[in-house]
This record gives sequence, structure tokens and C-alpha cells, in this order.
Amino acid sequence: MPTFYGKRNIPPEVEQQAGEAAMPMQMPTQMPQGVPHGMPQRFSGVPGVARSEMPDEQTAAMLLTRSAEQKMIGEEDIAYAAKTLAEYKNGKTHLEKRIVADELWWKLRHWEAIGKKGDDRPQPTSAWLFNAILNKHADAMDNYPEPVVLPREKSDSESAKVLSSVLPVVMEYNDFDQTYSDNWWEKLKHGTAAYGVFWNAQKENGLGDIDIQQIDLLKLFWEPGVTDIQKSRNLFIVDLVDEQVLDEQYPQQKGKLKGNTIDVAQYLYDDNVDTSGKSVVVDWYYKRRMPDGRTVVHYAKFVGNTLLYASENDKKYRERGFYDHGMYPVVLDCLFGEKGTPVGFGYVAICKDPQIYIDKISANILENSLMATKKRYFVSESTNVNEQEFTDLSKPIVHVAGELSDMRIKEIETRPLDSIYVTVMNNKIEEMKDTAANRDVNSGGTGGGVTAAAAIAALQEAGNKASRDMIAGSYRAFVNVAELVIELMRQFYDEARAFRIMAPNGTGDYAFVQLDNSRLRDQPIGEDAQTGEILYRKPVFDLKIKAQKRNPFSRMEENERAKELYVMGFFNPDRAQEAQIALDMMDFEGIEQVREKINQGQTLLSIAQQLKAENDQLKAMIAGVPVAPSASAPEAGGGSPTPEGAATAGAQTPLTDAVMQAQTPMTGYGQRLAERSKADMDTTGRVQP
Repeated sequence: MPTFYGKRNIPPEVEQQAGEAAMPMQMPTQMPQGVPHGMPQRFSGVPGVARSEMPDEQTAAMLLTRSAEQKMIGEEDIAYAAKTLAEYKNGKTHLEKRIVADELWWKLRHWEAIGKKGDDRPQPTSAWLFNAILNKHADAMDNYPEPVVLPREKSDSESAKVLSSVLPVVMEYNDFDQTYSDNWWEKLKHGTAAYGVFWNAQKENGLGDIDIQQIDLLKLFWEPGVTDIQKSRNLFIVDLVDEQVLDEQYPQQKGKLKGNTIDVAQYLYDDNVDTSGKSVVVDWYYKRRMPDGRTVVHYAKFVGNTLLYASENDKKYRERGFYDHGMYPVVLDCLFGEKGTPVGFGYVAICKDPQIYIDKISANILENSLMATKKRYFVSESTNVNEQEFTDLSKPIVHVAGELSDMRIKEIETRPLDSIYVTVMNNKIEEMKDTAANRDVNSGGTGGGVTAAAAIAALQEAGNKASRDMIAGSYRAFVNVAELVIELMRQFYDEARAFRIMAPNGTGDYAFVQLDNSRLRDQPIGEDAQTGEILYRKPVFDLKIKAQKRNPFSRMEENERAKELYVMGFFNPDRAQEAQIALDMMDFEGIEQVREKINQGQTLLSIAQQLKAENDQLKAMIAGVPVAPSASAPEAGGGSPTPEGAATAGAQTPLTDAVMQAQTPMTGYGQRLAERSKADMDTTGRVQP
């Protein structure tokens, strides 16, 4: 959950405006018809009116003539935002109740969820639903995503390569592994996980950096009826914050930061959570359409009726919006979608019915077992039995007044339940396994005598179709998160930052790269032939996701594949061409590294063969054995060199040519010329002619 009481999303140069932003804004003297006073029009800089509504002439003129210091967001707008937030909360009342109840089912407290807690009857809590969610979460973490950035233009190749190496580091800085794990629990339990991708100006000692966090669905509010959260007219993120912390963060507003705009739904905690002395802090994101047709997103932060910050009151962000990408900084990862809402439902919703009947049948079986293992009696009132002595097993004598007979004292016989009821319960367990796609093989169990590791891995992969489908959905959400991260880099990475990245060869080495937004911003591509204006293009990248396999069975399968390739001769340099043809028809993790190693082996073999041929020729020359020139040797006038691997014992090379030339006797003229070229040094050190 984002830190709402801090100054997240507020650049340092605008922090001093927090006190001034609370002042009422200067509203236009006349509002357009149909727009209540205090609910500004879309084109006047404040949300609240549909995008399709066009501004009238007076409002348009106001936009063109307004002062750069004029404040657009004030108390009336905050009141409108609070009213809208209350409407949004009413629209998700059923969702909030379901989420709170689902959390009880997850904690094996579903007897409380159905209102049966406190009954004296047995209330077993089997963990079949818990186990189904646990295994799905394990599948997701076995395939943790890793982004790969691809350029759309050749000129962006280097930037894409750097982004591919930097994005995992940014994720690591944000502890995204933990966030991804936490959100998968939320996705499986409640059906939806929410990621927040913000710019945190307080990170890196005030330099600022990207902040990726989990958002609780109970604290996120959108327009009822939309299926895409980006189409909501407003988006609210709320949190309860201690009032003393708020006073410390905003001393200029000390004593004013109180008030609960809405009642934030709470989970049924095991701890006693005290919410007194806390106020609701609201982060308000909204979109508006600019007169030039652009859609920008703005941000405001308020407590009660006190405004802490508004991007529209900041001349730096008034026209461009708080985030240049123009999107809400929230990404939803939905499991099983529903119509008319951006969220869905999870495994608790589809598995709680068989789970409760499993526990109810189990409760009846246990109750029958308790009755059968404890003897009880019918006693006639005419027979006065001392109950205290009768129930005290340490008493050897039990006094009875009256006649004793089998008709006056009779044991209560408990009839055991038929085995059909155990079968019914087991059928319910099998139903839950099928419903949750969590068969025994998915949990590591096998049947039919399957013991080989490769066979177990194959069965697991065949049974993981549902898991792969869910993981693919999370990969799509991860792509959206990574795209928002790149957009924040494009906007805020003005200063170069150094990142340590691991070497791709898997040796454990690392290197350092630097990244700024100079190559991510719009790039000039020339001038317009008619107007002479400079034309720009925006570097755009495609994101692909690959899985970081963490499953030991997957690694075992890869090891088995490597041994099979070795046995088949894939790594024999003499069969490199055959291996390349076979690899072109195959697809598996790490195939490019295998192809590269085979190419290296083929190249080394060619070099070794050529060196061996030259060595044989040199030995023959020294031994005085005449060597016939090879047909493939280059001609005197120059020509193409001998192909790799084509060198033979009789081939001519530069080395053999030099040896043969050195063994050829010199003529008399050549000997005299060589003698005259020698320098004769006298004792004085000067050269004599």
C-alpha cells in the first residue's frame, strides 16, 4: 500500500505549496448550464463532467486568459471529490463484504463466516481449499516473470538492450519478488490483485525513483459499472493515518488534518486494531481532456476538507498532467472476470461450497463417533439412582432406591453411520480437486506406479494447464507494470543513474550500465517540408515476458534433455551441421546458448584442422621432403584464402612459403648486396661507411 502520509508523488520543488493549496480557488463567475456550482467542468481543469461535453465560449476564453498563478482546485472541489468517493464506496459494498468473508475462509475460520461459531457440535476445519490456493501460488512463483524489451526501430536497439538489463534491477530495488508473491495470494483468494506504480520523490536521498507497491482492494475505489479501470472518471486510494504523523509531515496544517471522508472497511483482525486518532488520507487521481485533444491525468491529496497538494494548482503540471503517460498508476490483475466490474472472483468463491459440505459431513461423522465412544443411559424416574455416584467411576458402589431391571435402566445404543457417508465426503473432496484443478499429481503425488522424475515432471506439466493460463494473465499485468515503469523513466530520469547488472553468460560476473531519459524522450527526425517545423518521434518498445524457472523438476527435465543431446552427438563438432538443422526444428529454454556452443565447437574444429595441416607441411619442409602445391592454394596474383577445414598436407600457406624461401640459396649478387648493407661500428660508436 502506498505511503499516503508521506510526500509520495510530490516533487521537492512543489512541497512548499501544500499550505497555499488549501486556499479556496477563484471560481468562474458563471458556470455552464447543467454543472452544479462546486463541480467544475472537465475543460476547466477539474474532473466531474463527461469527456464528450465541449466547453462553451466563456469557459474556453477563461482557459486562454487565466493567470499562471490561478488555483484551479479548492474546497468546493474537495467536497465534490468526497461526495464522489462516497458514491464509489456504495457501489462496491458487496465486493467489500465478499473480500472480508473470503479472508475468513482463507484463515480456516469459515464457521464464523457462515454464522455457526460457538456451537457445541464439532466444527472441523479441513484445509482442502487452503491447499488448492497454496499449490497455485507455488506454481506462480516457480514461473517468476522477467521482462525482455524489444525495439520497434533499429535506432532504439541499444536503448532496448539497456532497458532489458535495468528493469529487473529496478524490480529488485522495489522488492518486487515479495510484492508479486503477496499479490498472487490476493489474486487467488479474492480474484484480483492491484499494483501501484508511483514516482516517489523521497527515494534515493531526494533524487526520486520509481515505487512499485501492493494496493489493498478495500482501499481502492473506482467508478461503478466500468470494466476497465483506466476508463473510470476518478480513481481514489485511501488509507488511515495517525493524525500525529500527519502533523509532523505537514506542520503548516497542524491541527487541521482531521476527518474521515468515508468509513474504510476493515478485515476481522486477530489483533485489536485501534482506529481512533486516525484520519482518512485520500489520493485522488482523475483525467480530463485538454482543448488540444490530449487526455491528461491529475493528482490531488486531501484530508477531510483540507487540500494538501493538487497538480492543477502547480503551473509545472497544470497543462501536461502529473504523469506524462496519461494513465492511472494502478494495474489490476484479475483471475476470473465478471461483467460490469474491473475485478473478478477467486478460488474461495468457487471452492467454498464443497469445502463447507466436506466440513459439515465430517462434523456429523465426528459427532456420531463421539456418541458411540461415550456410553449413555435411559433411567426411569421411578428408579432413584444416585447420579453423582453413577457418574463417578471411582465409586465402587452406586446406591439405588427401588427395583432394578433392564426396563428401568437401559443403555442408549448408538447406531454407526453407513460407509456411504464417508464415500460422499470423499466425493466432495474429489469435486474440490477437480474444481480447483488441483489433482494429486499437481501436489507431487503420483499413481499407477509412476516413479521416474521425468515422467512425474511430464505429468505435472500436462496437469498445469489451468496454472499456465492464470500465470499468463499475470504476465499481461506485469507487462502493464513494466510499461508504466518505462514511462516514469522517460519522464523523471533526467539524471543518469548507474545500475549493476549480472552478466548474461551465467558466470556470476557483473557489469555497470548508466541510464537516463535522453534516448527515451521524443527524438527529432527532421523538418516538415511545408511548415519547417521540427518533427519528432517517440521511442516505443515492445515487452515480452520469459519465466525464471524455479521448479526443481523443470531443472531436472532440462538436465535430462542435455544428456539426450549429448548422447545423440549434438555436441560433436563433426556433426555440427546436422545439429544446427535439428535445433532449427526444436524449441526449449536456452536453445540459443546451445546453438552458440555448437557454432563455437565447429569453428574450433576448423582452426585445429588448419593448424594441423600447416604443422604437417612445416615438418615435411624441414625434413627436405618435396611438397606438391595444393590445387586450392591461392595464386601469386592474390585470391581467396583456403576455406576453413579444407587445408591438406600439400597446401601452401604463408608460413610454408617463408620456410621454402629461407632454404633457397642466394645468388652472388645478392650475397654482395647483403654484405654491403651491414653496419660496421667502430669503438667511437659512429657508423663507418
